[in-house]
Amino acid sequence: MKGGKEEADSSNKDSKKRKRGNKSHKEETKKKKKPSSTSVSRTQKKISNVGNSTKSLSFLDKMKARLSGGHFRMINEKLYTCSGEEALSYFKEDPSLFNMYHVGYQEQMAQWPEQPVSIIIQWLKDHSPSLVVADFGCGDARLSRSVKNKVFSFDLVAHNSSVVACDMANTPLENSSIDVAVFCLSLMGTNFPSYLREAERVLKQSGWLLIAEVKSRFDPTNGGADPNRFSKAICELGFYSVSKVNVKSSFSILNLFTSFFFIRLISFMYYVQDFSNKMFILFYFKKKEKLKSKNDIDWPSLKPCLYKRR
Repeated sequence: MKGGKEEADSSNKDSKKRKRGNKSHKEETKKKKKPSSTSVSRTQKKISNVGNSTKSLSFLDKMKARLSGGHFRMINEKLYTCSGEEALSYFKEDPSLFNMYHVGYQEQMAQWPEQPVSIIIQWLKDHSPSLVVADFGCGDARLSRSVKNKVFSFDLVAHNSSVVACDMANTPLENSSIDVAVFCLSLMGTNFPSYLREAERVLKQSGWLLIAEVKSRFDPTNGGADPNRFSKAICELGFYSVSKVNVKSSFSILNLFTSFFFIRLISFMYYVQDFSNKMFILFYFKKKEKLKSKNDIDWPSLKPCLYKRR
């Protein structure tokens, strides 16, 4: 009996030990699970640092955008107020400025409801793909990538291998070798008439001259040039103004015949332009046949298109 009692006492002691062991294990587990005030503070600091880092990046991005916008406005003003030769030298010294300019330019164009180059691309698609084109001031050469025509792309810096870097007053093209000359927002230099003379030189007889420019540059009420005076000067260079006629419209032969002669009649009084777009104006000219251009042309000055800081 004594031995049985001792065994029972021993068993009870072991049971109590196991209970105490389980209890201490649970307490230790709870202690591990319960985060200390120090770890909570560290976690909060990490979260705060991430938030501050995000805010810092956002601030830096804004500062970079402002600096980029400032550089664009500076370069833009330079291009409008110097000659093409000076602009060419300017970008030769630092070609990265040209990329900086075009980034800002694309941001400005993204705000326009319609792009003038899109209208010119559609115009070319509506005409024969055999027409050879010269794109003066081509930028990223979107025109050449968008049409089937052979396109010679010129600008102050070669954005890619398809672009020839040169002064637009002195291209490597042969005389009377081009069917269409395009100036899409590129009459920027103070010597812009020399660009148009170059276009007249390389265009074939009856070749097309297409010009798209910012509308405010041709607003006489706000310091801009008189569009009729501008057209008159180009006509004296050896062109005549042509209306924008949609040949796909369902005109009768009589109506088309009458419209053509009416337009030719009124072109002696004023010159035909396309003012339908809010942001830019389009001019359509054709090169005259067997007629020498004048040397003493009264060119209007085109005011710079300067962007205000926002």
